[in-house]
Amino acid sequence: MSSESHSFEVPSDPSRLPMTLPRLSEKKRLGEPIVMVTAYDYPSARAAESAGVDLVLVGDSAATTVLGHTSTTPVELDEMLVLAKAARRGLKSPFLIADLPFGSYEISDEQAVRSSLRYVKEAGVDAVKLEGGNEMSVARVRAVVNAGIPVMGHVGLTPQTSTALGGWRAQGRTSQAAAKIAREALALQDAGCFSIVFEAMPSARRGRDHAPHGNGRDRDRGRAVD
Repeated sequence: MSSESHSFEVPSDPSRLPMTLPRLSEKKRLGEPIVMVTAYDYPSARAAESAGVDLVLVGDSAATTVLGHTSTTPVELDEMLVLAKAARRGLKSPFLIADLPFGSYEISDEQAVRSSLRYVKEAGVDAVKLEGGNEMSVARVRAVVNAGIPVMGHVGLTPQTSTALGGWRAQGRTSQAAAKIAREALALQDAGCFSIVFEAMPSARRGRDHAPHGNGRDRDRGRAVD
């Protein structure tokens, strides 16, 4: 028998054990707050770690907030990997999610799985996020989940395809539009998404087909639900 001894680092605060999907589900079941923030680099990840957040997203909004682009579409997967690696080095406890950028998953299920595997293997992310709830996006979610990688969905304002949505504007402002988003969210749930971001959607209905207008400028903000 080996006489080699092993030491294990036990957090002084048990609540700071690494966040996992089962722990997130338990927090939701108990009605406990779940906190998610965006981080693009090591310093912002360290701030998130110190604040005790539950989930950290490396958003493709880095294209506009960090890299100087006017939209999210130009950012490449290789650039996102650099940012995800930096964030990973700054985190110990939060669950790390990274955006699949435009052009890294649309072509085929195989492309989506390949891009997601790179995130996991090269940057150590815990999950990926992709936009949209149409048939293509649902198929990509199912393929990535089947490959063993958790996926966060994203409906409402999807900046990667904002041109097709009429620009950066609130979505779901009529009963028909809201019903369409609800169907997309349910399809993503059925495909295996562990959570879904609802971005730039009215917070309350007013009348039959009217709701407050949002400006769509708060990137990577919305409700994440199980």
